[in-house]
Amino acid sequence: MINLKAYGYIETEAIPDGWLPGRITEIQRERFMVMTGQGEVTAVLKGSFYHHAALRAEFPCVGDFVLLHYSDAGDSLIVKVLPRRSKFSRADYAGHAAGYAKTILEQVVASNFDTVFILSSLNGDLSVNRMLRYLTQARQSGGTPVIILTKADLITDVHPMLAEVKRRISDVPVHVISSHTGMGMSELHPYLTPGQTVVFLGMSGVGKSSLLNALMEQDVMKVQAIREQDSRGRHTTTHRQLFMLPSGAMVMDTPGMRELGLFHAEEGIRASFADVEELFAQCRFTDCCHQTEPGCAVLAAINDGSLPSERWESYVSQQQENRFVQHRTCYLIDKRAKDKTNAMWNKQKKKNGGWKK
Repeated sequence: MINLKAYGYIETEAIPDGWLPGRITEIQRERFMVMTGQGEVTAVLKGSFYHHAALRAEFPCVGDFVLLHYSDAGDSLIVKVLPRRSKFSRADYAGHAAGYAKTILEQVVASNFDTVFILSSLNGDLSVNRMLRYLTQARQSGGTPVIILTKADLITDVHPMLAEVKRRISDVPVHVISSHTGMGMSELHPYLTPGQTVVFLGMSGVGKSSLLNALMEQDVMKVQAIREQDSRGRHTTTHRQLFMLPSGAMVMDTPGMRELGLFHAEEGIRASFADVEELFAQCRFTDCCHQTEPGCAVLAAINDGSLPSERWESYVSQQQENRFVQHRTCYLIDKRAKDKTNAMWNKQKKKNGGWKK
């Protein structure tokens, strides 16, 4: 028998007879690996999940706690996703570039985690702006963000880059590590205690697979070389998976995200830029646009250096992206409601024999 509490399970509701709780550890196409008290089983979704195929947020993801009808003779059946205490969502542009997407859906890529490791390598692809976008989404998720700067063994002097990251992101722990030499790895131990779940986020080539291998104390993920011209790598991880570490903590590895779309990230933006939004109340006009208005506290702070211009630009950029997503999402919701009304109207029309001449 498996103690599901070791996988972070906390019973929050009575389990109906014949149902079994479990945690999704891996997804391969339409088949799920679920850890249960009976051990790890394969499972498929109950058909009702596919009736709402467009609502991707309702689909189970790695890390979810679910209830299933257990079968010892074949695939078990997932019948319910239990409430998520945290989730990482991104905007799914339905296969289009952000500026051309007609509909935007919420895609949940990981759930029920405690800590978010935001990984960025100390090479030519280091981008603080990208870290800020990950940080906003991490805060929106409900997890605790931690920044991990990887591949320290490839850099002669890490201090200038570390200082720049800490200057622009001063309220989040930052750790410098090398998975190959072991530098800084002991600093991660407090986040990796039994029952805790950590999710890795970062672009391809930042060293997620190398870090996972080091924490697992064995090679569980293939590591590929990065491209020399831009310091980026190929997607090593092709699916999402939850790993149990020797320490008793769990790690979710996610495919590298070439584009992280903010999805309804108002709270995350507010948490990441609290200092910026505090200035708004000091503006002379309540409807100040912070562009050319007299008495604008934001412009004054930029001019005197108390608000770095790049921080203001990051805030504006994230707000613009978030508003775009909100607009497209509202369009999709309105369209679905209208389609449902039309379908009901046509059904009633057919039932009544169509229009009478």
